[in-house]
Amino acid sequence: MTPNLKQRAQRFLRWIFLVGWLLASTGTLAHEVYWSISDENGHAGYLLGTIHSEDPRVLEFTPEFLQQLKACDRFAMELVPDAATLQALAELTQLPGSRNLRQLLGTPRFNAVLKALAPHGVERAQAMRLKPWAAMMTLSLPPPETGLFLDFALSLRAAGAGATVHSLETLDQQLAFLEELSLPQQLELLDQALAEAEAVEPVHRAMVDTYLNEDLATLLRVSREQMASLSPALRDWFQQQGIDLRNQRMAQSARELMDQGCTFIAVGALHLPGPRGLLALLRGQGFELQQLASPFVAVREP
Repeated sequence: MTPNLKQRAQRFLRWIFLVGWLLASTGTLAHEVYWSISDENGHAGYLLGTIHSEDPRVLEFTPEFLQQLKACDRFAMELVPDAATLQALAELTQLPGSRNLRQLLGTPRFNAVLKALAPHGVERAQAMRLKPWAAMMTLSLPPPETGLFLDFALSLRAAGAGATVHSLETLDQQLAFLEELSLPQQLELLDQALAEAEAVEPVHRAMVDTYLNEDLATLLRVSREQMASLSPALRDWFQQQGIDLRNQRMAQSARELMDQGCTFIAVGALHLPGPRGLLALLRGQGFELQQLASPFVAVREP
């Protein structure tokens, strides 16, 4: 894989993780993001609700947390960003045949998207080949700097300590609800992302601040506000296919891994709360969850 291809694929993968922030389940929210998991046989693992960010504050961990991370033989995240997955993801974002994004959007609209993509390092030839949802994905997060977002950083630490790293879903499962969107729905999402492109960085910084305060209620409110301009049908589709179904799959995968022994699980924080969130689903499987202190030095320091 070329460096440029890998960079683009990493951007797209980060956006897929972000879906959990934009379309969280409703219901009573627990404020804590870090949990210990036990079953009838004793300790089964840990669950950390993450924010998919490169902010240094979410990459500096307390010694206690690092010991807990290293105590598990398995680490599970939504999707492991290995080379094969990134290559497949990059290929799936490309329009088929001779179709191109300018034909789908028209020249004025395409030029506006191309200008917004420039800070992300996407050149004209690359932009021409993108599916509308892939262009929208790129515009929905700040341009990456290091590629070392929280989930990925944790996976590297866990692997370095000898843990095996697992995906809770397959790439096809994650992309299915995007691939099945109609062209008008994709264009609706792209138009929203284009209109809000200049606000992405300050909104993301504010979300990190709120995350470090473990204020999931505010994060949920912000995510709903971001989706309010979409059609009801599109919001319902994302909720059902992009969140509820994914939560069910991830809970089942997590159970299978924890049945094998201690497993550290890291998923977007807003996959946790609500009656169809991971906390409720894991409890429904018979697990006991106990809240733990924040793993971040920035929160624990006086």
